[in-house]
Order: sequence, then structure tokens, then C-alpha cells
Amino acid sequence: MTQTSDNVTWLTQEAYNKLKDELEYLSGPARTEITIKIAAAREEGDLRENGGYHAAKEEQGKQELRIRQLTQLLEHAKVGEAPADDGIVEPGMVVTIAFDGDENDTTTFLLASREYASGDIETYSPQSPLGVGVNGKKAGDDAQYELPNGKKATVKILSAKPYTG
Repeated sequence: MTQTSDNVTWLTQEAYNKLKDELEYLSGPARTEITIKIAAAREEGDLRENGGYHAAKEEQGKQELRIRQLTQLLEHAKVGEAPADDGIVEPGMVVTIAFDGDENDTTTFLLASREYASGDIETYSPQSPLGVGVNGKKAGDDAQYELPNGKKATVKILSAKPYTG
């Protein structure tokens, strides 16, 4: 991946397929199931005091929100394109940083969407403060990012390699 945009989410083919399957299920069978639940609850009578009806409507709202999230995510996904092994930090890279230049205080993480996260490695979003700070930098560069308390933190990029999963 050579260009990066705030709207782009880097996904492996496996992650893309998993999210696409979830979207297809939610848009098809799950929508039908919730419609049946709502209809059944509606037949029970007074909707103002019908807990089953309100619970089903709330579930439907959450489901529709997830459908919209998945649709947007998949529309803007870059699939299967590993970034170049050029030492420049971008989504899809495993990045090792040193905090305040202290090479004994390091962390290694994957810069990628949460949907791409795995139990193997910690994942930071490219839109997170750290992600924004390191994105576009190269090994040897210093990067700054804003902490939740408003202060600035500095890290040194030690390495950036494509994630091989």
C-alpha cells in the first residue's frame, strides 16, 4: 500500500472475508430473525408496556448500526496489499518504538484497524494519537503524539516491517 488515507482500512483477505460474512449474515438471516421477533412481540398487545417488543427494537437498532459500520469499513478497505518493506511506518506495518529515546523501554505493535487485530500482537489504530504520530515516519525518526492529559510524548522509531501474520 503506497498511499494512506484516514478512510482506508488495511485488511488481509481473511479479515475481509470474515467481515463480509458477518455483513451478509446481519443483512440477511439476522434481519429476518429480528423482524419475526418484533412481529411476535407486537402481537402480544400494548406496545407501551411490552418489554419483549422494546428489547427486540433495541436489538434491531444495534444490528442496523453494525451493518452500517461494516458497509462503510468494507467500502474503504484495502485488501491483501502488504505495504512495502521500506522502513516507513504505515498501516499494515509492525512497528517497534522506544519511549523518550530509551532503547530499554520499547514496545512493538501492529499499526492497523481493530478489525485486523489478533491475539498475537498489540494493535494500534492509524487514527489513534500514537498511530497519527508515527504514521509516515521511518526507522531512526523521532515522532511526537499527544497523551490523554494533553501533554506531548516523544518516541523513536526503531523499526517498521510489514506484518506477515
